[in-house]
Amino acid sequence: MEALLYERLPEKKVGCHLCNHRCIIKPGDRGICRVRENREGVLKTLVYGRIIARHIDPIEKKPLFHFMPGSFSYSIATVGCNFKCRFCQNADIAQMPEDYDGALSGARVTPEEVVSAALKGKCRSISYTYTEPTIYFELALKTAEIAHEKGLKNVFVTNGYMTPEALKMISPFLDAANVDLKAFTDEFYRSFCKARLEPVKETLKLMKKMGILLEVTTLLIPGLNDDPDELQQLAAFIKNELGPETPWHVSRFHPTYRLTDRPPTPVETLLKARAIGIDSGLRYVYVGNVPGEMGENTLCHGCGDLLIERRGFVVEINRVQNGRCPGCGQTVYGVGM
Repeated sequence: MEALLYERLPEKKVGCHLCNHRCIIKPGDRGICRVRENREGVLKTLVYGRIIARHIDPIEKKPLFHFMPGSFSYSIATVGCNFKCRFCQNADIAQMPEDYDGALSGARVTPEEVVSAALKGKCRSISYTYTEPTIYFELALKTAEIAHEKGLKNVFVTNGYMTPEALKMISPFLDAANVDLKAFTDEFYRSFCKARLEPVKETLKLMKKMGILLEVTTLLIPGLNDDPDELQQLAAFIKNELGPETPWHVSRFHPTYRLTDRPPTPVETLLKARAIGIDSGLRYVYVGNVPGEMGENTLCHGCGDLLIERRGFVVEINRVQNGRCPGCGQTVYGVGM
């Protein structure tokens, strides 16, 4: 299928404008995502309808804690990614074309079939996740359009590296996003993800401006992105540029893929990061990948009362009433709260 968001260049080259790598691709070559190929001057997507994973997940798994809590989301992915994270937690999917000489895999599934399966599974949304959804943009866009027609919401779990052109194209159908803000230094992005920080920051600001419900996740890796000063700067960016109501998830790292020389993140580090976020003025800061920690719960930023109690991805108690704290009447950020 012919790809969206590209331009034809001299000598049958193409310029891809889907993500901020903005690859210039020669005939016969693929972009950095390894799933968009130049065929004689025409850019083709190789993964349209080739779904490698599809599951019914709690929306809390994305993680989204302020978007229809307690609901289920039909979650899909193709292979490929435009980042090369050494700590990739879904490398078998995301890095398949990179690690196996361009290999592609996935069952043939149409957008209509995805939406039908979501409705049959009593899901309230469709999540484009497990890898970077931008790289299967054409499939995500068509599915999202049909989903909205059927009353379903759409969610991106993303690294935030899409171009403004791509975001503007899908924004009418995109209801919520969890964006991985992987660190707050360009050096980290260049060394560990083969990308840059600034485009991610710009995407976050544009999403917020567009009214897309936004939550942010940072995987804390010991010795690499957990410096307190860096975390203070990151938290200040969220508060000042995205708003103090924007939830921040600080998640525990486990050694994986090509980053196995680091230990799991100490729980103490996560709790310190949470304290930094709260002290910086963020209203909702959560600790992830550590089941049982009180950092999973939503508290009222007005009176401190417990609003939503979670155990892992399960909502045990939800006391929010019509989007407000039942105790003090404070508005609680989110959709379907």
